[in-house]
Amino acid sequence: MGRWSSLRDLGATTTNTTVQHLRADALRRLRDVMGLRGEPPLPDVNPATAYMPVDGMARRIHSDLPAMIIGGLASLLLQMNHPAAMAGVAQFSMYKQDPLGRLYQTAQFLGTTTFGSRDDALAVINTVRDVHEGVRGTTHLGEPYWANDPRTLLWVHCAETAMFLRAAELYGPRVISASEADEYVNEMAHVARDLGAAEPPTTRAELFAMLEGFRPELDLSDAGRDARNFVLRGVHHRPLEVAGYATLCAAAVNILPGWGRHLLGIPRVPLIENLAVRPAALAAAVTLRLAIPGAPTAST
Repeated sequence: MGRWSSLRDLGATTTNTTVQHLRADALRRLRDVMGLRGEPPLPDVNPATAYMPVDGMARRIHSDLPAMIIGGLASLLLQMNHPAAMAGVAQFSMYKQDPLGRLYQTAQFLGTTTFGSRDDALAVINTVRDVHEGVRGTTHLGEPYWANDPRTLLWVHCAETAMFLRAAELYGPRVISASEADEYVNEMAHVARDLGAAEPPTTRAELFAMLEGFRPELDLSDAGRDARNFVLRGVHHRPLEVAGYATLCAAAVNILPGWGRHLLGIPRVPLIENLAVRPAALAAAVTLRLAIPGAPTAST
């Protein structure tokens, strides 16, 4: 009996070790594909020094990689509808020449403000504000813009927060209650204020009402259409990567508000989206979670 018990323990240990190696390899390859350099920083779990609540909803939602990818893609697409936000990207960003570099910067900002210390988060926020200071020009409508304009910052914040929340609600690993959604929006408002956004929303209802209120200001430019096509097409070439990215992109499109999709010129096909897109995206999310565990939180 002792012999079989030893063999069983050895088998379990070998299996666990193999799974850990596979997960580490999958994480390394995914980080390479996404342009994330170096090892991810450890989260600050000290309530006295952490920027975000260590047991808060921002950390719980942002620790789920599949929902964050879907929400991030949806946020990028939705933001393209704003003339000022899109003009800044088109005129000052090198997203076509270095799309992974831009993704890396965005991931670093989100990771630091979500999981980092107060000092590190404020440092990266100040860096972004310094960079934005010189991002000025004229939109395709002939109107002046400035990346640090409180109204433009509010639009970007609302688009990002709303799409991350919707992705978590539809594709996340757990049900998010109404109070938890409000908690998440309230926590994210902290980042928006420090960036200089004007009166960010603090509840889910306020968030989506505020997002809706931007509709009269939106107009998709030629640069926006070009960026839309670039994001939807992706930069991958291997068949499996192309198929996986297409699934996540379709899921991102699926969570956009109807008016946002209309402005982007992306038609809705309900039968395909209900019967194919969502099940495929849910399956992809489960596979990603199995391969790559989420960032630790205080409650895990």
